[in-house]
Amino acid sequence: MNYLKAIDIGRKIIGLLLLIVVVSAPFSQPIQTYLSVPNDITMFQHQSQALPTLGSNSVKVKAGDEIINEEANALIGNEAGQSSVMYEMAGLPIKKVNVNVLEDFRVIPGGQSIGVKLHTLGVLVVGHHLVETSSGKVSPGEDADIKIGDILLKINGQEIKQMSDVAPFVEKAGKNKDALKVTMKRNEETFETSLTPHYDEKDKKYRIGLYIRDSAAGIGTMTFYHPDSKKYGALGHVISDMDTKKPIEIHEGTIVRSNVTSIDKGSNGVPGEKHARFTAQKERIGTITRNSPFGIFGQLDKQIENGLMDKPMPIALSHQVKEGPAKILTVVKGEDVKSFDVEIVSTVPQKFPATKGMIIKITDPELLKLTGGIVQGMSGSPIIQDGKVIGAVTHVFVNDPTSGYGVHIEWMLHEAGIDIYNKQKQKAS
Repeated sequence: MNYLKAIDIGRKIIGLLLLIVVVSAPFSQPIQTYLSVPNDITMFQHQSQALPTLGSNSVKVKAGDEIINEEANALIGNEAGQSSVMYEMAGLPIKKVNVNVLEDFRVIPGGQSIGVKLHTLGVLVVGHHLVETSSGKVSPGEDADIKIGDILLKINGQEIKQMSDVAPFVEKAGKNKDALKVTMKRNEETFETSLTPHYDEKDKKYRIGLYIRDSAAGIGTMTFYHPDSKKYGALGHVISDMDTKKPIEIHEGTIVRSNVTSIDKGSNGVPGEKHARFTAQKERIGTITRNSPFGIFGQLDKQIENGLMDKPMPIALSHQVKEGPAKILTVVKGEDVKSFDVEIVSTVPQKFPATKGMIIKITDPELLKLTGGIVQGMSGSPIIQDGKVIGAVTHVFVNDPTSGYGVHIEWMLHEAGIDIYNKQKQKAS
C-alpha cells in the first residue's frame, strides 16, 4: 500500500514539474528569441533587413538565391520577388521565414511650409440663428431639422457650390412665399427637407436661419512628393471645420507656398503655433483631392525643392522603423527648410492603416529654443531615419509640447493612391 502511495506521489510531483516547465517555457530566453522571429518579412529591393538570430552558434540560417542573400545577420534584397529563409540546427529545419521583396520605391521628402485652401462639397452648415419676424423669432433651419455639420448640396434640384449660390433662391422663394426643397447630406446619408425663408424685420431681408461656410484655409507642412506620379502627401492629419469639428468634405482645393512670419512658443498646457502668410493670388503648387485622417493628398503642378534633400529617398515600412535618433524637416522662418534632431521614443509595427504609429520627442536645442517643441503648423514635417523617409509629425502632446505623435509613411502613401505592393502582386500573380 505504501508502495502504491509513493508511486502516486511521484506521479503528482512529475506532473507538477511538467506543468512548471510548460508554463515557464514561453518566458525562457531561448523560447522568447524563437517567438520573436517573424513568419514573414517584407523588404525593398536594394535594401538590407536585420535578421533575428536565435542566439546559438549551432543554429544556421540558409538563404541565398537570385532574390535574396544573407550577409552578417542581414538579408539583402537583390530583386523583387518572393523567397524564404530557413533556420537550421544540425542540418534539420526548425523555422521557415517567408520573404517578400518589393520593387525599389523612393519619394522626395518635403518640409516646405504650405498654405491650404479648401472649398467644401456644397456648403457647410456651421450654426443656427433666429430670424426676427413680425410675429416673433423663428428658426427656419431648426424647423427643417437641419443640424450643425450638415452639408447643403442642392436647392430645388440645382447644385449649390458656394455661398453666393444660395441667396438668389432664398430671395425668390421669400417673395413668392414658397418653401425651398433642399437636399442635405448628414454623415453618409442624403435626405431632402423643406426650408421656408422668413422676412427678417431687422435686416430687411429674407433669411433661412443658417450660418453657412463654403471654404477653409490654413497652413501645414509638405511631407513627400512622388516624382513618377506627381502625387504628394502633407499634414499627416485630417482638416476639420473649426466650428463643427467634423472633417471637411472637399469639392476642390489648392496648396501654395507660404512664408512663416513668426512662432508662438509652446508650453505645458498651451500648444504653440506657426504664423504664416500666403495670398489667394499666390501661384498654386498643387491640387487637393483628398482630406483624410492621414492628411491631405493630391498632385503637384511641378516639382518643388527643399534645398536639403531634393533627391528621391527610400522609405521604411512600419516594422522597419526603430527607436532612436532621427531628424525632421520643417520651416521656422520664411521659406527656408531646416533639419532638426528628434528621438523616436516608440514605434508600433502596424499591419493595417492607423494613425499615431510613433511617439517622437524633439531633442534639437535650436528648435526647442525657437518653438518649445512641436507647434501647430508643423504637422506633416517629414521624419527621416537612416537615410529613409519613415513618416510625418502629426500631433503635439498638450501637456508636453516637446513630444507628440507621428504617422508612418506607409499609410500616407496608401491614402495618396500609391500602392507600393501593387507591382509585386502583379508579378506574383
